[in-house]
Amino acid sequence: MATKNELGRQGEQLAVTYLEAKGMKILERNWRCRRGEIDVIAEDGPTLVVVEVKTRSGRSHGTALEAVRPHKLARLRVLAATWLATQSRGYETVRVDVVALERFAGAFALRHIRGVI
Repeated sequence: MATKNELGRQGEQLAVTYLEAKGMKILERNWRCRRGEIDVIAEDGPTLVVVEVKTRSGRSHGTALEAVRPHKLARLRVLAATWLATQSRGYETVRVDVVALERFAGAFALRHIRGVI
């Protein structure tokens, strides 16, 4: 059985592989500043996409998607602005997506929610 950290890394890699297959360019993974962390920063054409990845091995504490609460989404907006302030390139739009993964019987189910805020 995978540890929580191993499960999270596995889920994040699956999310990145999925996003790349959808044509997104991954700019950064696990970007950190004093205010927090962004799991994945990507470009989807002219749009900057900040991605929160949540992975669960069961639903005893709710679904992976339910784990992304309004407070976390608000923090992601602040983190996106902080990251953008360090960049020389501008973007037409900024979007926050959630990739929720749940593992059941060894297989993952993936759900991608675009533009949650």
